[in-house]
Amino acid sequence: MATHPSLAEGSGGEIIYQPPRGKPLGVNPWFRIGAFVLKPLLNMVVKKDWRGGDLIPKSGAAIVVCNHLSYLDPLTFTHFLYNNGRAPRYLGKKAVFDLPLIGRVLRGAGQIPVDRESKDAVQSLEHAIAVLKAGHLLGVYPEGTLTRDENLWPMKAKTGVARLALLTGVPIIICASWGTQRVIPRYSNRIKLFPRSTVSIVAGEVVDLSPWQDRSGDSQALEEATDHIMDRITRLLEDLRGESKQGERFDLKSSDLPKIGNYLKKKRRGHE
Repeated sequence: MATHPSLAEGSGGEIIYQPPRGKPLGVNPWFRIGAFVLKPLLNMVVKKDWRGGDLIPKSGAAIVVCNHLSYLDPLTFTHFLYNNGRAPRYLGKKAVFDLPLIGRVLRGAGQIPVDRESKDAVQSLEHAIAVLKAGHLLGVYPEGTLTRDENLWPMKAKTGVARLALLTGVPIIICASWGTQRVIPRYSNRIKLFPRSTVSIVAGEVVDLSPWQDRSGDSQALEEATDHIMDRITRLLEDLRGESKQGERFDLKSSDLPKIGNYLKKKRRGHE
């Protein structure tokens, strides 16, 4: 197993993470370096409209979930959680961890690479369980990628986060974000620096998954629980946007779009 600052291997080969320490809880030297560099930069380009931070648990294992609009989301969401007392852990796509400097900081900060859509992706569940057993706050984007919905509403999500919550019994705190797409448009690397855009993030109450308790192996139960989670995220997002979602939730599985990657870039190439 690769060396990791917060990871050890148990005598039985199980994955074990060290408990979170520091303030914000879960911070380590690499996380502090990232925060030291990024927080001032984010403050320069983003106006913060943050609500419900008191609903983020200050200790103990928990999962926070949010919709996904822009490549900027993990930075602004982490900033929100960090300023509200937690330094979260994420399962992120492996390609980002392969970048020389960024990958070093992410690994050092305790983040976990996942090779999406591969046979090794199942290991991400084992890592997530170990992170939660240690008492960390785990951040998850249930959709698994940026939304493909043309009006930027949450898509139908993967069932992994529901399964994880039902297996571990840890609470899921619902969050929603709006405005990051104005700074870095969906599937774009262009950054709009000025004038500063407002990014709104709101945390809601813990979602009730008791109707599906002890059914983590039931695929229908996982689908229902996941839809319930996405319904809650959508309602929070409706409040942020000041409008109601119309129509059914976009389902990537039933579309002809690729499951991962920048489909807009591929689409543009097809028209060249």
